[in-house]
Amino acid sequence: MSWFRRPVKPKSPKLDADLLRRIRSEFDRSSADEEHFPSSIDPRIYHVRLILDHLGDLNGRRVGDIGCGKGRFARVLAGHNPGAWIVGIDLSAAMLGWVKPPLAACMATMTALPLAGGSLDAVYATESLEHAVEIDAAVSEMCRVLKPGGRLVIIDKNVGHWGRFRTPDWEKWFRREELEELLRRHCRTVRSRYISYWEDVEPDGLFLAWMAEK
Repeated sequence: MSWFRRPVKPKSPKLDADLLRRIRSEFDRSSADEEHFPSSIDPRIYHVRLILDHLGDLNGRRVGDIGCGKGRFARVLAGHNPGAWIVGIDLSAAMLGWVKPPLAACMATMTALPLAGGSLDAVYATESLEHAVEIDAAVSEMCRVLKPGGRLVIIDKNVGHWGRFRTPDWEKWFRREELEELLRRHCRTVRSRYISYWEDVEPDGLFLAWMAEK
């Protein structure tokens, strides 16, 4: 497929080989933990609804789940859009072992996506950007592979609630304005809001959703 390409190594990487190995190893181990890293998700939760609503009809389109884990969001999207081509991208081979056809699976980091520029119609990242380490590079890559007019969703955690959970030392949470600024470098429209797991539950400020159009 001509729109795949070789990953390009960042010119000034902050994510060194040792840290990358450590992160990959951690997620390989976590793939066996179905309690904390489940392979399915309730399709009624608002994270799912927001992605479906913002990305729209995906039939006949190419979609990237960036940092897909076991592909739980991708499976829901495929169920709603059986004519879509959806690729789950993750750095953990063990996590990708759960990603089965009709989904495609690809092992890569978020900072070096093995896709040609403008090859995807839609991109989303759910609680995965926090593990990218090189946040600017990861956002840039997600926008690079998106077509003009394509849509993007990032769902992640608010740094104002840092400390609520035990987290690995590489993890990063975000200010609302921080990701808006990064996305505006590449996208013509950007908006964000606080969200909850359930539509009828008032957001407590932990989760933020950023929605953009290139």
